[in-house]
Amino acid sequence: MTVIKNPALTGVEETGGFVVIKADRLKCICMALLQAAGVPEDEAQAVATGCVNANLAGHDSHGVIAIPTYIDRIKAGHIVPGAGWTIVQDSPTTTVIDGHWGLGFHVNAKAMALTIEKAKIANIAACTVFRQSHVGRLGAYPLMAVRAGMIGLATAHTGRSPKYVAPFGGREARLGTNPISIAVPSDLETPFLLDMATSAVAVGKIQLAIARNQAIPTGWIIDAEGRPTTDPSDYHNGGALLPLGGTEGYKGSGLAAMVEVLSDLLVGPGFEAEPSRNNNGCFMAVLNVAAFRPLDQFKKDVTDFAHYLTSTPLSESSSGVFYPGEAGYVREQERTANGIKIEDATWETLRALAREYDLTDELDLI
Repeated sequence: MTVIKNPALTGVEETGGFVVIKADRLKCICMALLQAAGVPEDEAQAVATGCVNANLAGHDSHGVIAIPTYIDRIKAGHIVPGAGWTIVQDSPTTTVIDGHWGLGFHVNAKAMALTIEKAKIANIAACTVFRQSHVGRLGAYPLMAVRAGMIGLATAHTGRSPKYVAPFGGREARLGTNPISIAVPSDLETPFLLDMATSAVAVGKIQLAIARNQAIPTGWIIDAEGRPTTDPSDYHNGGALLPLGGTEGYKGSGLAAMVEVLSDLLVGPGFEAEPSRNNNGCFMAVLNVAAFRPLDQFKKDVTDFAHYLTSTPLSESSSGVFYPGEAGYVREQERTANGIKIEDATWETLRALAREYDLTDELDLI
């Protein structure tokens, strides 16, 4: 069982198999661990902020549970903190970027920032990024475009790393989770945001279920024999994730294949990544709304559309209708106020890293 110091001092409380910790406190812990592993301060801040923001929005599979894995990959040389990134092909509207195995949170954010600047001039711009590590929650990058009054789109996949998802009708993994995210500016409290895997769930949700000793719903994975299972450990024993869509999984499988084209085949040069590295290839695009119609009117119309969606009469047993991105915003408000729940297994791993780097006293962790 986790032993916690005075919550007033540490900002951490223990509750039934979890610890509850405020976002700022958790971010400081993750930053310190990453810097101890050799990550420059600005990159450590990008990774820690990205992971904690994922937890706040309810994307726990892309939250701080990933920090120990990133540190392991740094130790193995599969991630290179501080790596410079280079532009290998350029035009007024397009960019191809080599991340040189840098931290994806950092490399991808710089790539999106460059794409936004190009879209300010050319109205539409796109980029591809290769040889970078895991980029975290994909929705973070289209949201950068929203803050500039633009529509952002991103797709990602894992290159030549081991695959996770069986194509519809198959039992062997041949696809990544291949997420898609689109963010749209509006006058809503939170951006109109789609952020989804093309698999039934992200791999991290299987890891979470294992860490929390929980069964998973039918329809998430199949075992090594291609049979539906609710035991998350079957995934690591030759199983595979299923594509999005259940009995209509050909739709998720088709979307995943198209993401593969945009985020792998379109990238082309230099993307023959070693299978041992977790390589996130990304395609990102930005559309300047003002090139099509006045931004203020567009934002009002998106807001009206969102309200139109959510005002529909509810179906039986429905708890409500949310516009894309709204549920994550609700979770973010709740978790900002009340703290983020981190399962004991993940917390213990973070504490073990603190001991390894002699940060236990500095971080007030015992």
